[in-house]
Amino acid sequence: MNIVIVGIQWGDEGKGKIIDILSKKVDYIVRYQGGSNAGHTVVVEDKEYIFHLIPSGILHKGKICCIGNGVVIDCAALIKEINGLESSGVHIGNRLKISSLAHVIFPYHKILDELREAKRSKKIGTTKRGIGPCYADKINRCGIRMVDLLNPRILREKLKDNLDEKRQILEKVYGHPGFKFQSIYKEYLHYGKTLSKYISNTHLLLNKVIGQDKDVLFEGAQGTFLDIDFGTYPFVTSSSATAGGACIGTGVAPIKLNKIIGVAKAYTTRVGEGPFPAQFTPAFDKFIREKGNEFGATTGRPRRCGWFDLVMVREAVILNGISELAVMKLDVLDGLKTIKICTAYKYKGKLFKEFPHDLEVLENARTVYKEMPGWEDSVSNVRHFKDLPANAKNYLSELEDSLGVGVSIVSVGSSREETIFR
Repeated sequence: MNIVIVGIQWGDEGKGKIIDILSKKVDYIVRYQGGSNAGHTVVVEDKEYIFHLIPSGILHKGKICCIGNGVVIDCAALIKEINGLESSGVHIGNRLKISSLAHVIFPYHKILDELREAKRSKKIGTTKRGIGPCYADKINRCGIRMVDLLNPRILREKLKDNLDEKRQILEKVYGHPGFKFQSIYKEYLHYGKTLSKYISNTHLLLNKVIGQDKDVLFEGAQGTFLDIDFGTYPFVTSSSATAGGACIGTGVAPIKLNKIIGVAKAYTTRVGEGPFPAQFTPAFDKFIREKGNEFGATTGRPRRCGWFDLVMVREAVILNGISELAVMKLDVLDGLKTIKICTAYKYKGKLFKEFPHDLEVLENARTVYKEMPGWEDSVSNVRHFKDLPANAKNYLSELEDSLGVGVSIVSVGSSREETIFR
């Protein structure tokens, strides 16, 4: 069974926990897009692990974890993550595989990311980790890949070309002095040597093991509405965050994917800039943020919070071909007298039941809500669906009926144990 885990909101849905739980049942776990701007948080026996590049399945002994060609890699961040896991008692050994075709983030990518954001009149909310500029170089065919770090001659040639071009941009557009070749060259040769034991043809490996009936879990970073094509552009990430990205970012054909699980919070959050039609009022936003600990795993930035938005999630179900749903953080809604579900947007007399891609509509529309009674009892100790409060079950049933997809997993807390399976 080959399963794709994909976020169906604006990221931060709780994919890390689902990936961690399902990793126990598969042989290989592969990350297919994004960079160290994404974070997956997993809690095991009250210990919190935050992953940025390595699939969280590495916590399970014997599992092979791959970083696919669709990921852009900050080598320093990756080495720090490897060392951190080892010092925490997680032995990696030969269980980590890095695609030789994955592109590498360099210091000039980070500074360009920061300087471009500073110049924008309308901020995108980039994490300034160089993700976008690195993907831009990939598309511009001047990027440097992991395999290039293993060849001193190729690295020298490509790095010189990049530094010559970037220096012109940095000096003339931003007044930045640029970077010295020798120090970066030595630094990245060192990264290549350090990571060489992990670098391989992961696309051939994955296709081989799938042919041997091994089970593979494909994990996405971010979420559907941060996808470069289908997200709320330009307030998006720079890669294909939908389920289709699993094929592009790993070299595994669509016909080999068996199941796609969409992960959504029981409400909605968004970090960074961009439209958010169903956002709470400021006071309630602060209340839910604190109750749900809604702060970015990578940056610590506060997330904006809002009601569950059927308009966007319905589109995400279609875009990703969702087979079943995992609904996360149901416990955060405990104690609310009334829970709202966004069913449509209204703008200039027009009712939108399909997700509009016009930023003017998204930024100014009023939301249409269906109200449902909440539940008083805590759901954190519930382990069977039938034992949930009646109104909690009704809420989940409303989501299922409206989206046409069944809820197979419900998370009622941060730990592995606080999970309901149907």
